[in-house]
Amino acid sequence: MPRLVPQRQFRVIFLFKLLARLPLPLLHGLGIALGWLIYWAPGRHSGRMRENVFESGLCTPGRDCRRLLRQAIGESGKAIVELLPVWLRPYENVVKLVKGTSGWAQIDAARAAGKGIILIGPHVGCFEIINLYYASLHPFTAMYKPPRKEVLAALMLAGRQRGQATLVPTDMSGVRAQLAALKRHEAIGILPDQVATGGDGVWAPFFGRPAYTPTLVASLQRKTGAAAFFVAAERLSWGRGYRIHVYPLDAPLPEDKTAAATLINRGVEDVVRRFPAQYLWSYNRHKRPGGVAHPDDPPAE
Repeated sequence: MPRLVPQRQFRVIFLFKLLARLPLPLLHGLGIALGWLIYWAPGRHSGRMRENVFESGLCTPGRDCRRLLRQAIGESGKAIVELLPVWLRPYENVVKLVKGTSGWAQIDAARAAGKGIILIGPHVGCFEIINLYYASLHPFTAMYKPPRKEVLAALMLAGRQRGQATLVPTDMSGVRAQLAALKRHEAIGILPDQVATGGDGVWAPFFGRPAYTPTLVASLQRKTGAAAFFVAAERLSWGRGYRIHVYPLDAPLPEDKTAAATLINRGVEDVVRRFPAQYLWSYNRHKRPGGVAHPDDPPAE
């Protein structure tokens, strides 16, 4: 894609800001249509989505899986269009989109006990709003990798770094910044269901198939004694907003990386089971990073 000149960037951002003003129910309706357009477009998206849904074990082959797939297609489109209001509306209006929480008192209790907070947010519902909501209350640090498209990178940075939120790079300097935040008894955010980069993860089961899983959560918790919580922002029906759910990690993660990653994936699965249609099934969670041996590979001779 050719680089956008500043004038064209301005026009695109202006258009996005206009769309962000539309009522959330209307935007979610447009999102359903967008989800189906993307699903039927050429490429691997639809096949990967079908494979992940049908092999998840969350539905019986046939009618139940087809129903879950149809719901997931619409929810995936909503996840795209709702970025406009979440990133571009005034901050105080974005926070008001959160209509309630469950389990939040457990985070408050951990903070009162002087612990750092690790929010483990899978790609479920409107995960983008969790950081913004927390940052409206307390300091929050999260890693940030700019997308290649310059206009999207500008929107993402401006939309995410609001309130008491701080974005740090997805490299060792970012890891050190997150470690420092936890030692200050602040909060950080981690996406647990991304594919780890080569050498930074381990293979662990995820819905019955190996997934190359990051090990950062266990490392940070072991070094700081932080309290860890799975969080999900449920997308309420008919564009009514979002409800944030908090599920504590019952015990500290073990030192063994594979055992810790297995527990993390199990926790993600539990969250997905609660909101199966709102999971990002199109993500290639089971891909193999370059240079990383797969558990199913034959042993080297």
